Amino acid sequence: MGNWIVNHWFSAVVLFAWLGLNIFLFTYYFLIYERGESFAYTRVILGSALAWARGSAACLNFNCLLILLPVCRNLLSFLRGTFSCCRRSVRKQLDHNIAFHKLLGYTIALMTAIHTIAHLFNIERFYDAAIAKNTTLEGMLSSIDDDWVNPVRSEKQNQLYLCFTTIAGVTGVIITLALILMITSSMEFIRRCYFEVFWYTHHLFVIFFAGLLIHGVGRIVRGQTPDSMKHNKFDFCHDKLGTWKVKNGGSRDDDDDDDEECLMPSFQGNEPMTWKWILAPIILYIFERLLRFYRSQQKVVIIKTVSHPSKVLEIQMKKRGFRMEVGQYIFINCPLTSALEWHPFTLTSAPEEDFFSVHIRSAGDWTDRLIQVFNDQDQKTPCLKVDGPFGTASEDVFKYDVSMLVGAGIGITPFASILKSIWYKFQHEDERLKTKKIYLYWICRETGAFAWFADLLHSLEQEMMCSGKDGFLNYRLFLTSWDSSIAGHAIINFDVETDAVTGLKQKTCYGRPIWENEFSNVADAHPRSTVGVFLCGPQALGKSLQQCCHQYSSMDPRKVQFYFNKENF
Repeated sequence: MGNWIVNHWFSAVVLFAWLGLNIFLFTYYFLIYERGESFAYTRVILGSALAWARGSAACLNFNCLLILLPVCRNLLSFLRGTFSCCRRSVRKQLDHNIAFHKLLGYTIALMTAIHTIAHLFNIERFYDAAIAKNTTLEGMLSSIDDDWVNPVRSEKQNQLYLCFTTIAGVTGVIITLALILMITSSMEFIRRCYFEVFWYTHHLFVIFFAGLLIHGVGRIVRGQTPDSMKHNKFDFCHDKLGTWKVKNGGSRDDDDDDDEECLMPSFQGNEPMTWKWILAPIILYIFERLLRFYRSQQKVVIIKTVSHPSKVLEIQMKKRGFRMEVGQYIFINCPLTSALEWHPFTLTSAPEEDFFSVHIRSAGDWTDRLIQVFNDQDQKTPCLKVDGPFGTASEDVFKYDVSMLVGAGIGITPFASILKSIWYKFQHEDERLKTKKIYLYWICRETGAFAWFADLLHSLEQEMMCSGKDGFLNYRLFLTSWDSSIAGHAIINFDVETDAVTGLKQKTCYGRPIWENEFSNVADAHPRSTVGVFLCGPQALGKSLQQCCHQYSSMDPRKVQFYFNKENF
């Protein structure tokens, strides 16, 4: 627990600050509408549901202000570069952008549920008050015509009428339906198996924010005007209905105010506030999208494509003004497969190369169609649109004394860029390379997946030997699925210097890594180093690695410390 605090104190500060602001806003507005004098008569009709509706609305405004910021990828890349001189714990917050975006989404869903349920009670009570007799306070208030407090003006205007004919009702229904579709289509299963469903329904956020901007224009929830409160104080007048008088057209001076006389109260709606909260992030997001659209329209030249085993396609491209760092990713759109879909892919080229490349594995309908289009010899090379690059946690790989790189399947791609960059740094004897040791772990289900990456590892092996740094890279390949023929072949070639599967000097391991042993060995070999652990792979593996980082980090900050980093797109 102590080590978790050392490594995540800033995350805890940010989380508690966000939670504290939500609690403050909810409580502040709840008390205004629950105890405020100007809403005393409104509470007679609506009860405590009014306060619940307004408190949750304040939290909705706050979280809707924030939810677009974590997906402004250019903003995050700019901040990542700006914070490069800051503490590691500060920069690491940018790696949690998707998790924070999800947290905000679930909070908005919760507050929307509270807000909607509270207003359903309000609508019912508005109608009950409208049909009440004028001898009751609720009936008397509902009979006020000009400066009304009850939007239900007759018995014919039932609950459904109020929901589907007022601005607040119609936009509320649209906003709620859009949010339900966005939340349900964002589940892990939908995103993995039906990405197109997630992609298209998530763009309902445009309708959501448009409805949110005009939701409060109708000003249905009303409070007593300041002038009316001078001539009808709730505590004095609420039980004196028979003495209420209609205010004449003339003006009354405060000096002539008669405390014994109660005038008919008048009400007004509050000025809409939501637009003040969300207008700035909406404008920022629009600029973000315009910048990304401009960059995506720049011409991309495909210089080479290579088909690798295990249905992996390598695409090498050039684009004017394109600059990248290790571990970054881009979004790719292929109009021939889908005019609207953009998918993220990690760059596998090094910054020192004069082109950039990606490796695309067949993992769904879109990637299947893309690979098929490129493999079709009868067609011209298809046109691609590229947006990016954008920063990730892997950019910090050379800022650690020791780095542990863990890739699962095609998750090795960000580390290909890192290893290529190391190869170039060795070629040019770059003295700025501060990293002393890199441990690479690649976990695959089939032997064919090793093929395209083995050439890079072989080149790196040769370069390290020529540079006298053959101990710089320690890599281990793990095969998690094999048959009897592979096992027999490995046994027969056990004494051969190179591996029977990859042809590399490092022999392939069969099974999964025992992470406790791996972390223990690294901690023993580097007792006073900061170790960056980088993962591109499934969440289950991430939880195991994160647990090991906490377990094997020393409480003494002068000794070994493990920092977990995971790729998030």
